[in-house]
Amino acid sequence: MFKRLISAAVLLPAALWGGGASAAPVTLTVASFPSFDEAVKVAIPEFKKKHPDVEIKLVSLAYPDHHTAMTTALATGANLPDVMAVEIGFIGKFAESGGLEDLGVAPYSGLQYQKQFARFTYPQAMSGLGKLAAMPADIGPGALFYRKDLLDKAGVSEAELTKSWDGFVEAGKKVKAATGAYMIASAVDLKDIYIRSGLKDGEGIYFDKGGKVLVDSPRFRKAFELAKAARDAGIDGKIGAWSNEWGEGFKRGKIATQMMGAWLGGHLASWLAPDTKGQWRSAQLPAGAFASWGGSFYAIPKKAANKAMAWEFVKYMTLDRDQQLRAFRALDAFPALVSAQEDAFVDQPIAFLGDQKARQLWKVSAARIPATAVHRQDPVALEIVNAELENVLEKGKDIGQALADAKAQIEKRVRR
Repeated sequence: MFKRLISAAVLLPAALWGGGASAAPVTLTVASFPSFDEAVKVAIPEFKKKHPDVEIKLVSLAYPDHHTAMTTALATGANLPDVMAVEIGFIGKFAESGGLEDLGVAPYSGLQYQKQFARFTYPQAMSGLGKLAAMPADIGPGALFYRKDLLDKAGVSEAELTKSWDGFVEAGKKVKAATGAYMIASAVDLKDIYIRSGLKDGEGIYFDKGGKVLVDSPRFRKAFELAKAARDAGIDGKIGAWSNEWGEGFKRGKIATQMMGAWLGGHLASWLAPDTKGQWRSAQLPAGAFASWGGSFYAIPKKAANKAMAWEFVKYMTLDRDQQLRAFRALDAFPALVSAQEDAFVDQPIAFLGDQKARQLWKVSAARIPATAVHRQDPVALEIVNAELENVLEKGKDIGQALADAKAQIEKRVRR
């Protein structure tokens, strides 16, 4: 069942919970997923020096399998780890499950650390009742990655890509005509980024504070219009993210740009397209947009066997600057801890990106991203919106009707 097991040692601070002056050795189970699990691996040696008396068992499953397993565990109360890694797409659902500790209250008192993190992270981890379900570890400042060699061949400048969203589509036509490469893997990517841009603090992507569904708003209409314009122009490859064809598209120069979290740079360099080193660059999103794309958290289940130990581990992974920097260097996943963003590592050139100092751009983006709220039905809304966008792109469905239908379906699902 488990793909990886890693052992280390840690000391249980029993006094935190009034459990006595001394602590017996315990085993701490940490459930995570690739490549976020690498952060745990790089933490073990230093953590072992600080806490020598407890074994850590890392259980790592593929991203979808991990979250499916954690969903089942929270629902049944069985097979729960002491520490649970959670990707942002699931944080709202898990926060509302009732199965996680509220890290904002005693004995955790995690709210006191809020100002130490990127300002948009804590709201992402809050339940509708204001409970802090998890602590932020890394973030995904939205970024535009592009193949400089392909754009040069097409005579397209970075400014043409980023001046406006409509300009991005027009630039894509030039790139396709000159190089044969698709501007983007999928028109869905344009929708995904656009619906995350232009938000204000406290707003949600799919729901407002009162739970009202927002998918029939001008923001979603424009997102659908951009996706349709890209499809009609023939500049998207109809290629789903994380598919084999997606990876091959990067390797073979068939996809000219990709908008995602800044962490994509590390994935391109390490396994998606390492042989394209020096050909990629990073830029801010078009039209002055700043958006969060991805991010990872650590939570503690209510039925965890070793909560005190789990909290010590979570604090180490999220609040320890040196550990945040170790994970930053290992994963190139941007740290949620602001003090780690101030390190000189941010100013170092990135060889894969043609020695561009791209982390400086990502730092700027991280500071500008709004503190949006999550909703437990966000994954449901995403599924429904994507299905309706598919109807628009493939079947010619009217955008207004598609969004109205999406809203009705989401409202129906929420009422269940």
